[in-house]
Amino acid sequence: MNSVGPVSRRSFTLGALNIGTGLLALGAASEALPGVAGAPPPGLPNLALPANNLRALVRMTASLQERDVPWWYDGTIFGVVPGENPRPLFKFEGMELYWMQHLPGGAYELTGNTVTFFRDVNTGEMLSEFRNPYTKAVNPVMPAIQGGGPGRGFNYSVKGIRFTRLLDQLPEDPLVLDWTFARDMVWLHNWTRYPPGLPPPRWQQQTMFASQKDFLDEKLDSIPVVFGSTVHMPWLKWLDMGDRPGHLVWHAGGAKLKSIDELPGEYRRRAEKEYPALLSADPAKAADRVLPPHPQ
Repeated sequence: MNSVGPVSRRSFTLGALNIGTGLLALGAASEALPGVAGAPPPGLPNLALPANNLRALVRMTASLQERDVPWWYDGTIFGVVPGENPRPLFKFEGMELYWMQHLPGGAYELTGNTVTFFRDVNTGEMLSEFRNPYTKAVNPVMPAIQGGGPGRGFNYSVKGIRFTRLLDQLPEDPLVLDWTFARDMVWLHNWTRYPPGLPPPRWQQQTMFASQKDFLDEKLDSIPVVFGSTVHMPWLKWLDMGDRPGHLVWHAGGAKLKSIDELPGEYRRRAEKEYPALLSADPAKAADRVLPPHPQ
């Protein structure tokens, strides 16, 4: 993508977890929601101020410190074709690893890596091949792998969230997000804005949840968060669906981890064996990351 058209939405937020379908796509807070809903707790920072939204979003998504912040997730992928109910095809498990680099003027750049593997929908075993129920063919299964370094992520500032490489082409827009408070929890609804020109359907609706106690604790550089997400995407290339009508729906849940040491054992062993360079998002190590040439 070399350019984008006018953007009319009032704000950008990051779709924090794209579950292997395209790391770090643009997102926007839902205009159907108020800025702050529910019962805000005493001591809540004024979330109408872009600076407070920026700090809260950085703490929810990654960390105020420059360090690796891993997210782990799993879920099910459904096939959707005209005239049929959605069909569960396979499960998936993966990690997105974020790094929030400090920039001059109080801004940040978020970059990161994605490593997602696919599992049998019934047995849970990792897949090396898949019998496609639509084509009847047996397809080799390709992990969903993505990664990027400095200049290939997102610029976070009080002026909004924009592609770093398109910073001068995207309009500035004060960062105002949509937060909800209920009981002892806080959550942020957002959806992902994908670059224009990509074939439809591409849509992610995602919600991040945290405890109000952690959210209000200003000593925490990174807030413990869990999330739920549903994504509509075109067929994976390795399914070899050609021009058959339909698409995929990814449904995921996951959590921010303290470190990759908390990754499940089987997943971590495979990731360490096959993609060791992607187990850190440190910008200083970006040159060492070689992504596989296979289609995803």
